[in-house]
Amino acid sequence: MIRKLFTAAALTAIALTPACAQDSTSSKMDRAEIEQIVREYILENPQIIEDALVALGEQQRDEAAAAAQAAIKTHKDKLYSLASDHFIGPADAKVTVVEFFDYRCGYCKRSVDAIQALPAEYDGKVRVVFKELPIFGGISETAALAALAAGKQGKYNAMHMALMGLKSNDDLTEKRIDSLAESIGVNVKKMRADMKSMEIQQQLSDMKALGRALEVGGTPGFFVGNTHIEGADTAKLTAAIEAELGS
Repeated sequence: MIRKLFTAAALTAIALTPACAQDSTSSKMDRAEIEQIVREYILENPQIIEDALVALGEQQRDEAAAAAQAAIKTHKDKLYSLASDHFIGPADAKVTVVEFFDYRCGYCKRSVDAIQALPAEYDGKVRVVFKELPIFGGISETAALAALAAGKQGKYNAMHMALMGLKSNDDLTEKRIDSLAESIGVNVKKMRADMKSMEIQQQLSDMKALGRALEVGGTPGFFVGNTHIEGADTAKLTAAIEAELGS
């Protein structure tokens, strides 16, 4: 990175050398000489590097934020308004929180109670929409399909909580999924059939595609309005909710 800054500074110096000064002594310096002068100047004034890195970091953050907001705007309906999505809280709540999660995500498990409490905490002004994003694949994807299939029997959130309640990822097995479903009153045979249906398969596929389009790189990933909160950052999530409530 620093080498690139040296080079960039040197190239800038070369570019700023006036074309009309070709006969001057300075114009006769070759590229290596100019780079050496720039290098020596930077070494004598190291704050330049720090300032450049700060500016570069701010530019990259601004670009990432702008790209995220553009993606949210493009996919707003799929993110917040799909009739097929499962949610808790009033359908007409002022603020919608969307969570992308995986049933083998430790941070998702640790934050599940706080997320479930949001509608009551904000007196029905917040609802939470759940988006399955089985980034770990395998049994995580099976669990996601099972939850969506349980939803066809009106048991989505009960199945969601049962799966999140498993203390160890080793406990998440095909057999355990079925036993959890049975324990909350789900018809397991129907659930398994629905898991293979085009409807449920497509629903999960669409959720994963949306996660990719929004560049959700890990779980949990939250969206509130035009804000994307990466990870279980409850402080940022609270701030985003309160900003939307105040708007």
